[in-house]
Amino acid sequence: MAIVVIGGHSRDVGKTSVVAGLIAALAEHHWTAFKITQYGHGICARKGKACQCACATGDHSWAISEEQDRSGESDTSRFLLAGAEHAWWVRTEQGRLAEAMPTIYRKLSESENSIVESNSILKFLYPDLYLTVLDPATGDFKPSAREFLDRADAIILHNKESSGTADWGTDLDHVKHRRIFRIQPPNYVDRKIVQFVKERLESSPDQLG
Repeated sequence: MAIVVIGGHSRDVGKTSVVAGLIAALAEHHWTAFKITQYGHGICARKGKACQCACATGDHSWAISEEQDRSGESDTSRFLLAGAEHAWWVRTEQGRLAEAMPTIYRKLSESENSIVESNSILKFLYPDLYLTVLDPATGDFKPSAREFLDRADAIILHNKESSGTADWGTDLDHVKHRRIFRIQPPNYVDRKIVQFVKERLESSPDQLG
C-alpha cells in the first residue's frame, strides 16, 4: 500500500488537477482518492465562502462521504472520472481533523493505494510521497502549506514567465534543493512528473502511522 499526498500553497493552484492527472496516468495503482476540506471562522477553505456552503456538516464538526457521481462536476467526482476506484470527501472544522483521523486511517488501510489532496493531513501521517503545487501568481501562502513545505519530495511550479511572481519571502529556501517540475496549465501532469511518482512508489516502503 502506498500513500501519495498532494498539497499546495493556496486555493485554485491546481491540486485537484494534479491528483486527477496522476490517477489517470497511473491507473494500474487502483487508487482510492481523498479530498480534505477544512472550514472555520465563517469561511470555507475550499472556495472562501461562508460556512453555510456544502462543506459544512450538520453539527459543524466533521463528516466523510463517498462520492458516487462520475460527471466530473465536483473535485471528488473528477477523481472518479479520472479512474479512481473510490473517492472520499472529508469535511472538518479547522483544528478538528484529528477527530476524523481514525476513520481516515481505516479507509487508507483498506485501500490498495491512496492519493490525498491536503496539506494538514501531514500532521498525522508520513506518506510515501508528498508533492506541493506552487503558483507564483498567487500571493497567499496557507500556514499549513508553509508548515510542511520542507517535507515536500518535489515541487510542481507554475511557469513564472506566464504567471508573474509573488513575494513569498524566504519560504522557498526550504525547498531550493528539491526536485522542481515546471508546468504550463492547463497541463498539470506531464511525463516527467508521472515517471518521478512511479519510481518513488516502486522504491518506497509503507509509512502509514
